[in-house]
Amino acid sequence: MINLEDIYRHFKIEYLKFFKMDSLAKAAFLGAELVCKDINIDRTISKKDIAIVCFNRSSSLDNDMIYQNTIQDSENYFPSPSLFVYTLGNILTGEIAIRNKIEGETSFYVTENFSPELMHETIEAIFENKSINGLLCGWTEYFNDFCDILIMYIEKSNDNKNVVTKDNISNCYNNILWKN
Repeated sequence: MINLEDIYRHFKIEYLKFFKMDSLAKAAFLGAELVCKDINIDRTISKKDIAIVCFNRSSSLDNDMIYQNTIQDSENYFPSPSLFVYTLGNILTGEIAIRNKIEGETSFYVTENFSPELMHETIEAIFENKSINGLLCGWTEYFNDFCDILIMYIEKSNDNKNVVTKDNISNCYNNILWKN
């Protein structure tokens, strides 16, 4: 089983809101940290011109099931609103934006499966917006201790042709070195 807090500590990340996030948000946040730590994402692009978009299959179902367990047994009933403080995909993209001071649009989509085609279409549509020149995007699935994260940073090319193809996305996903 993956321990997201151990990864956080290993990389000496300092962001106290991390501990309030659900596992999905923690996993995506860590993926974004690892992508962004080695690049200066605003070296040529203003952070107001960078968008964030993520996809997954189960939305916040992992956390929803934890909450369900707190109300299932009437003898041991202990619902906690704190379980919902940092859940949902919009919190995930919002925390990544706050951490990296990204001011562009953020979106989160729930889809049936990882789809390079849908990701590619979405990336193309986002880059049609003339004000968006960079994109932090990926697949951010976390459910029942299964973590499946692919985060990419993409910049719009000078000739407005997207260098990312469905095959590029598929190859990146299929060649992830480590999956839990």
